[in-house]
Amino acid sequence: MIDIGTGDGRFVCRSARQQPETFFIGVDANASALAKVSEKIHRKPAKGGLPNALFLQAAVESLPVELTGIASTVQVQFPWGSLLRGVINGDTTVLSNLRRICMPDAKLTIITGLDPKRDRNEIERLAIQPPTLAYLQNKLLPKYEAAGFSSVEIGPLAPAVWPQLASSWAKRLRNNPDRSLLALNFRAASLIESELNDPNPELSGHLIDDRHQHTGELWAQVMQKEMTK
Repeated sequence: MIDIGTGDGRFVCRSARQQPETFFIGVDANASALAKVSEKIHRKPAKGGLPNALFLQAAVESLPVELTGIASTVQVQFPWGSLLRGVINGDTTVLSNLRRICMPDAKLTIITGLDPKRDRNEIERLAIQPPTLAYLQNKLLPKYEAAGFSSVEIGPLAPAVWPQLASSWAKRLRNNPDRSLLALNFRAASLIESELNDPNPELSGHLIDDRHQHTGELWAQVMQKEMTK
């Protein structure tokens, strides 16, 4: 599972403790936000370490090639800045990179929480499109489909779901009734679906082979981390 824009890593750490059989990767462009939590996960398990968690500094526009095709689930919770603009406006590079790290049939979940008044300056600065239902269905969905995703469900998220979102931002923002919680749920296209839309099937084959190689390289790095504790 890969959490893009992980922030302080609260969600990844909590999830890794609750699901020790699943490997969680938190990615954020801000190195300072990851410093403390990265040190913590490298401790021995008896002292709070998490051998099934890893944090990487990277922007969504330049995700490491080692992440290619390894995620069964990708999540973007309460994005901000360029990440927010990318997922709401449907930036080609952002959507392409999100699809690149997905396994076939992987789940992509994006959750945003905007306050039209309090966040007005940021919305205007980023030139974010108002996420109306008409915009989502007629403008945004085709961009996700072109990037290799199919829509599962898009729409507002009920307030009752707020407590289930295990992140610092969710905890901080859930008491603001003016925030509109929006959930975008997608499924990554299967290999067969991708090949049908791929103008260069020979290149696609090379990408599939590379994905397996990069997956092995990433796990080698994880195992090296464990051996050097």
